[in-house]
Amino acid sequence: MKTLPGLALALLAGAAFAAPPKTPIEGRVTQVIDGNTVVVTPADGAPVRVRLAGADAPLACQDWGPESRRELAERAQGHLVTVTRPVSGRDGVVTGSVLLDGQDLARHMVSEGHAWSSRVKWDRGPFVKEERVAHALQRGLHAARGALRPADFRRQHGPC
Repeated sequence: MKTLPGLALALLAGAAFAAPPKTPIEGRVTQVIDGNTVVVTPADGAPVRVRLAGADAPLACQDWGPESRRELAERAQGHLVTVTRPVSGRDGVVTGSVLLDGQDLARHMVSEGHAWSSRVKWDRGPFVKEERVAHALQRGLHAARGALRPADFRRQHGPC
């Protein structure tokens, strides 16, 4: 019986250290940085730099980088969006799913060939099916031979 209160205390202590759930960010896209990064300005808050979760767009200085940025700007600039599951990174940039009229902007960018599905080790990312279709149809960056993912570009050429 003595272990039960100890266990209860341990569980309560663990709950006290658990990270609170992140609340969605709602605001207007006031700036498009590149093909997978926007600035969202809430009505009552400071602007937040947000990276689209699940998309890996070309860098601004590499092939298809300007086209990718242009597509995201045409689609999102000035529109109200909701950032779900926001997570702050070490660089101060929030990563989350950016929804415009209920549609995930990262999914759109990958489907239209303006970004790749994000990869981590062997995980081919959340939008691998969309990427395969865009590749098969030679949409966007997939129409050019030798398009490099940003990580590969940095390894070969360094940062922009």
